[in-house]
Amino acid sequence: MDGTEERLDADMLIRIVAGIGHNRALGIRPVDYGADWCALALDHRPELIGDVERNVLASGPILALMDMAASLAAWIRLGRFRPQATLDFRIDYLRAALPGRTVIGRGECYRITRHIAFVRGEAHDGDAGDPIATIAGTYMYTAP
Repeated sequence: MDGTEERLDADMLIRIVAGIGHNRALGIRPVDYGADWCALALDHRPELIGDVERNVLASGPILALMDMAASLAAWIRLGRFRPQATLDFRIDYLRAALPGRTVIGRGECYRITRHIAFVRGEAHDGDAGDPIATIAGTYMYTAP
């Protein structure tokens, strides 16, 4: 930052992002954040079920949750919003979310270069030691 830019208001950014577009439609909501991470929640809702027989959340909403948590983590670590495009985003599903449980997705930005943010994270449904999924990805900044 060159001293003329305002520092990111992470609380406001997280609330805005959670309240618009697909995040709002999915019901993604803020949980907590730190200097380089962000946690978001996705409640178990009937319209998000992918496997009706087992009452299991679809994978798409969990992927969206994790992508948003990781994106927010990158902006928080950077200290400002900067447009970015996903270069790579890998999600490994370890198990299905338990029926009726809220999924918590935590993304962490562990490195930023001039043009790339490196992220990782996990999703769980109440026990961080028993994750539903893990992610690893990179975002490329598309503007200065």
